[in-house]
Amino acid sequence: MLEDTLSEDTRFDAIRERIQRGLVEHGIPSLSVAVARGATVLWEEGFGWADRERRIPATPHTMYSLASISKPITTTGLMILKERGLLDLDRPINEYLGDSRLQVHVGSATEATVRRVANHTSGLPLHYQFFYEDEPYRSPSMDETIRRYGHLMNAPGEHYQYSNLGYGILGEVIARLSGKSYADFMREEVFLPLGMLRASVDLGPGMEEFQAQRYDEGGSLYPFYDCDHPAASSVYCSAHDLLRFGMFHLKQHLSDQKAILSDEAIDEMQVPTTASGDTDGYGIGWGIHNGIPDYVVVGHGGGMGGVRTQLSIIPAAQVAVVVLCNGDGEAASALVDQVAVDIFSELLPPYAENRALSMQKRKPEKDDKAEPDFRPDERLLGQWSGHVHTYEGDVPLTLWFKEDGDIHARLGKQLKTLLNRPRFKEQRLTGEMTGTINTVDTRRYLHGLHLDLKQREDRLSGSATAMTYETVVQGWRCGHALSFWTELKKDA
Repeated sequence: MLEDTLSEDTRFDAIRERIQRGLVEHGIPSLSVAVARGATVLWEEGFGWADRERRIPATPHTMYSLASISKPITTTGLMILKERGLLDLDRPINEYLGDSRLQVHVGSATEATVRRVANHTSGLPLHYQFFYEDEPYRSPSMDETIRRYGHLMNAPGEHYQYSNLGYGILGEVIARLSGKSYADFMREEVFLPLGMLRASVDLGPGMEEFQAQRYDEGGSLYPFYDCDHPAASSVYCSAHDLLRFGMFHLKQHLSDQKAILSDEAIDEMQVPTTASGDTDGYGIGWGIHNGIPDYVVVGHGGGMGGVRTQLSIIPAAQVAVVVLCNGDGEAASALVDQVAVDIFSELLPPYAENRALSMQKRKPEKDDKAEPDFRPDERLLGQWSGHVHTYEGDVPLTLWFKEDGDIHARLGKQLKTLLNRPRFKEQRLTGEMTGTINTVDTRRYLHGLHLDLKQREDRLSGSATAMTYETVVQGWRCGHALSFWTELKKDA
């Protein structure tokens, strides 16, 4: 029996008002929150509509699409296998993939470990790809996704690149080692033992009636969609159950929860093993924020079509906060973030003061300063020629670096264009260009190209990513970011 909604605590009245005002002012469908301190649940409440069309209100037990909060849930499953002796985080991930092995273009395959896949430093690229039920395309198998896109485009350990593909592959590892589907393993080994009765990969049988529909920024309903990286993005969960998950990772195991992980494994997940920003790190599925004095925040956010979510815990203060929203766009993102900040500030008064001081110290670095004009290193000047390598064949790519800072680009026989927003930092060239890669996946939507190329002596190598222009996709749908190994050599 699901417990009654906890919505009596008057400490949160000002936050309630902010939520209600934000939903109305910005046309956001709904938001659900859940808060705990220690072993006590302080607040659970839903606001707005889980389903506008059917007039179903949001509650703490409404199942929201979590997007990337799926990642620490997936790695919880991964750590179960580690503790059973079925997995070594520091072994090459190819050892667990059978014939569906990652292809290595730079660095060594032995260095592409499970741990590096989990902390986004394996060399795998930017990736997302969504499939809508009202379109004639369906998600390929994970074996096929790995064949098409499982290419290391940086040397393992060289560069932090957030990769949904990596987490899709971790889900495949879980399935192969457990002998169950990823969805079945998560239900049987994570959700049910933790008492997460309304948690599922996608929407499990009988769960449809509990879902929060996903809405775009204009308030239109998204058709149901899935993706080719389910272990990165596809978990649904209620605020009530996600709070139970967060409390477990605070080591506040509720009486009806099984100890699916040791405390040592929980600690290991929260240790940052790579930097992901000036004050941020990434562990095993968790982001770790060290920017607020005295308060290390462990958590993960999520964002995709009709989804804005946040799960944050502060282990030292034993506080867990969940904020889930089925809206889209900047206003929904800002509301979710602000509600989480307000809750921490209410429960931990020094948090608000320390956060304000931290932001003030960082402010000079964040002032709106114009990007300096691009001036290429002399070693870059001239013509570079090579190919974008796709699973359907190679496409010629040429770059011309001019002394005035312009970079001209041509993909195949397409028109020559400029590389926009070029940057060259730490021997890495990034920029955006007009161009079309024609494969069975990329031709679904209009797209441009994002280049991320590392200079290695007389070569530029890395990824060319076909990224959807969301403004031209029906209903502002999120389409794809599909990356291909790219290598250019400077012409004599």
